Amino acid sequence: MRRVAASKYSGSGPDGNLMVYDSPNREDEPLLADKERQAVNILVDLFERRAPVSFYEGEPLKALATLAYSDINHLQLSAATAFSEISEMDARPVSREALEPILYLLQSPDIKVQHSASAALGNLAVNVENKLLIVRMGGLEPLIRQMLSPNIDAQINSVGCITNLATADENKMRIAKSGALLPLIRLARSREIRVQRNAAGALLNMTHSIEHRQQLIAAGAVPVLVELLASDDPELQYYVTTALSNIAVDEGSRQLLRDTQPSLVDSLIHFVQTSTTKVQCQAILTLRNLASDEEYQLQIIKAGGLDSLLPQLQSAYDLLVVSASACLRNLSIHPDNEEPILNSGVLPLLVNLITQSGNDEVQCHVISALRNLVANNDADKTPFAEAGLFDHMKIILSDPRSSEVVIGEMAAALSVFVLDDSLWPYILSSGFLELLVPLTRSHIVELQYNACATISSLAGKASESSDACSRLAQVWDKPEGGMQSYLATFLAVDEGMDPLLRSVAIWTVMMLLESESPDLVQLVLAHPSIIKNIKKIAQMGSLSEADAWLSTYTNDGGPRSSRAFDSDGYGPEDGDMGDEHDDDDIYQRLESMAQDVVALVQNLDR
Repeated sequence: MRRVAASKYSGSGPDGNLMVYDSPNREDEPLLADKERQAVNILVDLFERRAPVSFYEGEPLKALATLAYSDINHLQLSAATAFSEISEMDARPVSREALEPILYLLQSPDIKVQHSASAALGNLAVNVENKLLIVRMGGLEPLIRQMLSPNIDAQINSVGCITNLATADENKMRIAKSGALLPLIRLARSREIRVQRNAAGALLNMTHSIEHRQQLIAAGAVPVLVELLASDDPELQYYVTTALSNIAVDEGSRQLLRDTQPSLVDSLIHFVQTSTTKVQCQAILTLRNLASDEEYQLQIIKAGGLDSLLPQLQSAYDLLVVSASACLRNLSIHPDNEEPILNSGVLPLLVNLITQSGNDEVQCHVISALRNLVANNDADKTPFAEAGLFDHMKIILSDPRSSEVVIGEMAAALSVFVLDDSLWPYILSSGFLELLVPLTRSHIVELQYNACATISSLAGKASESSDACSRLAQVWDKPEGGMQSYLATFLAVDEGMDPLLRSVAIWTVMMLLESESPDLVQLVLAHPSIIKNIKKIAQMGSLSEADAWLSTYTNDGGPRSSRAFDSDGYGPEDGDMGDEHDDDDIYQRLESMAQDVVALVQNLDR
């Protein structure tokens, strides 16, 4: 049997031969048993021939297991070393039989054996099936013991293995309950950067569900993660900012961060200005999540966050632009931030990004930010139009390649812009009616609603604008059937229809009749079904009779954009379509609106 000198290196030598370790005190070790000698010879032969063979089954596995279960320490070290190097090259799914000797070696009192065994487990744990099997077979307990070792290499490998294991959802709860969190948090403060990285990576992998985030917080992870923001290691910065970004998703966690970590915002802004691209992205996304709260919206602006974000909006790196626009979207929610945001000169940049970015996420974030800025107060919004806002929006709405998500954001924004006295004339004169009418046929109810609501708001201007009357008449029967088509559809009593769509249809008819435009009034009254069906709705009288057109939309629970037309008290209050509807209230409003329209028609007939 070939023997070589004891070495810190493992596996095969430069010639591909198995390295079998000698004991430093050979006379203290028992002689090899026949089965051990035979196992060594088998493995040496396999390595010398470099045969394409799996060491995780059959005779090769049996030979490695023989060395692993040997009472001779240097044979165990040879087995652990072989497993480590084999798994580095071949991390296929393995059986329980293959894992058993590795887990056995992990419990060796020899730190070198532990080190190689944990390295082998870490390599195999990149495979999903192996991750689950290792934990099910009890691999966590010896790994945790190894984490507590004073040996740096043992810490690196054991923590690295747990980092890999923690990427499987099934393992996360077991890891949390195993007692691993406290050692991981302690090792995140290690003076050895490799230990810190692995520990931070493991903590990051435990932040992907609210339950595990709460367990980390309870274990004291937050102060440590914030403390690690002071590191100058980009990899560690990335793990920590990503973990904090996930933690900041939860409202209670944001309050904890706000109450206990006053330096957090400044540290994140510093990363946005100075760190690597991927750290910048995560730092901005953390700020975005923090800016879900009003207090943070103000704090980030006051701390100079806006000056850090603006250059990222012009980055050639898409992820930075996405992150920065998402953060600005949240910051724009607070009314007090409108002035500093607009004074920063960002308006032309945001408007141009609508068409220049080519990224759906950026387009959605930017148009939503612009919508927030317009909705925040009653100041003159003419600069938005002068910056080319509606020209860019029209390009997107006219492009058949634009995604439904982007079109939906555009429609929601228009439903807000049209309420502004300084902006609705631009919407009217820019030809948006021709683009909005086809959207009323969308299969997406929210998109339908916002398109209809914008048209309704423009209809409300017909009484004061001859141009509005003319343009509304032009889209009465075109394109795609025009206004009359969708109004008739939404008012058909024998069809299931979202009551809010029906509501906006009735209100639109009322605005057209009140316009006193002979052309518009005649078009409405001459339609074969619109007034006829409104009269039926006015006579519904009870919820039971209205059940025929009660659809599942009334309780779909999904978020919707704010109402874009003034329903004069008929619609939900405070400009919110709402997540839940009171059926009686909805139908009472519908009936009342319909009765008003009927009365209006009767007056016109006199």
